[in-house]
Amino acid sequence: MEPPPPLSVMAKRPQRFYHILLTSRSAYAELHGRYSTETGHSAQLVYAPLDPGARKRLKLLEIHRALNADPVDVEALRRAAVSEGGLLTNEIRRKVWPKLLNVNVYNLPPKPGKAVRTNHKDYNQVLMDVKRSLSRFPQGMRVDQRVALQQQLIDVILYVLKGNPQLHYYQGYHDIAVTFLLVMGPRMAAALLQILSTHHLRDFMDNTMENTKHILNYLMAILEQVKPELHEFIQRAEVGTIFALSWLITWYGHVLSEFCHTVRLYDFFLASHPLMAIYFAAVVVLHREEAVLRCDCDMPSVHQLLSQIPQDLPYQALIQRAEELFSRYPPSQLAKLPALQHHKRQAHTLIISSSSHLFSNPSLRALAPPYLSDLLTPRSTTRCSVGFLRPPACPSSPPLHHRWPCLQPLRPEALELAPSIHPPCLLPRHLQIPPKDLPF
Repeated sequence: MEPPPPLSVMAKRPQRFYHILLTSRSAYAELHGRYSTETGHSAQLVYAPLDPGARKRLKLLEIHRALNADPVDVEALRRAAVSEGGLLTNEIRRKVWPKLLNVNVYNLPPKPGKAVRTNHKDYNQVLMDVKRSLSRFPQGMRVDQRVALQQQLIDVILYVLKGNPQLHYYQGYHDIAVTFLLVMGPRMAAALLQILSTHHLRDFMDNTMENTKHILNYLMAILEQVKPELHEFIQRAEVGTIFALSWLITWYGHVLSEFCHTVRLYDFFLASHPLMAIYFAAVVVLHREEAVLRCDCDMPSVHQLLSQIPQDLPYQALIQRAEELFSRYPPSQLAKLPALQHHKRQAHTLIISSSSHLFSNPSLRALAPPYLSDLLTPRSTTRCSVGFLRPPACPSSPPLHHRWPCLQPLRPEALELAPSIHPPCLLPRHLQIPPKDLPF
């Protein structure tokens, strides 16, 4: 292989030929059998030809380095999950997904058995939904194998529900559960689903849909900021946001026919803020702007068009745009818009971000700003929401003392410090601020 050209040459060449990779010299050496000696810059900056095979090998190497680091480099795993191609294979997902959700793979729950079905109020509904989920299993799978997986799926779902009686099953939950079952197996699927159900999916599992409807309203708020004419067209058509309901509550598992696309999005969502699924819904609608504006401005026409999600979406481009929109229009900013003001009673029951696990993961605790320990107090709870406070300028404090599954709600005095929230901090619903006192 030719040594990489110097920086002066690189600057003059089209971007498609070369890709700048932030990695270590040793990683480059392992991949190419030599060190880069021509950059003339930091040892962290190397150049590699933009070859798909080499790029994949380098990404695999970086993922394995992150997994083998002590402590595990979760931020590197997040970057890998979001970047082009995601986590590449299900074998890698089996190693990385638990790290993204801070699941201890050495302390998994027992394999769910049929005992969880006894006298369970949701058994019949779960059974019917699982029977209707044939399309979610790989084509060509033997009937006996599929039936066995369907039985495992029932047991995994009921295991999580039985262990968390405050959760209410909803149709579409099984679409998320089957994705984890097919990738992870029953024990790990139960562990991951338990975390997701009490955090990311928690507001979908209330006894009403009020919080789900509130989260859906963020879709229109994003459209209003990015494409006012598209937003106005959809408003005139009175189509609402019901077309995106199945996208949101199943993480697109119900509407995508290719399993590889589903797990690619799961890589992205597990590595991102829980509201990223609604930002992705917004970019899907924006991607179809021309088709929407061409159709008749009435509810049946627009709803039919939007509810049929294309199967050939440019997923990586949409993922990148969703990240850009999240940075430009964070939830705390959207919550100030008039379209969302009348939903303040449900505002900021925004589910715990996966990044919040830095408070319970010793390997990530060092990333937490030290002043957060002044704002947090331990409290055990299974029902949590996220409050978003911009960290104030405070002197350093002792490190956080926190052990999973205890969640740390904000003290009341912390709510006076700033108008928005980052990083995410946990706030049980019974401690949430009354709507009139919300800090925005």
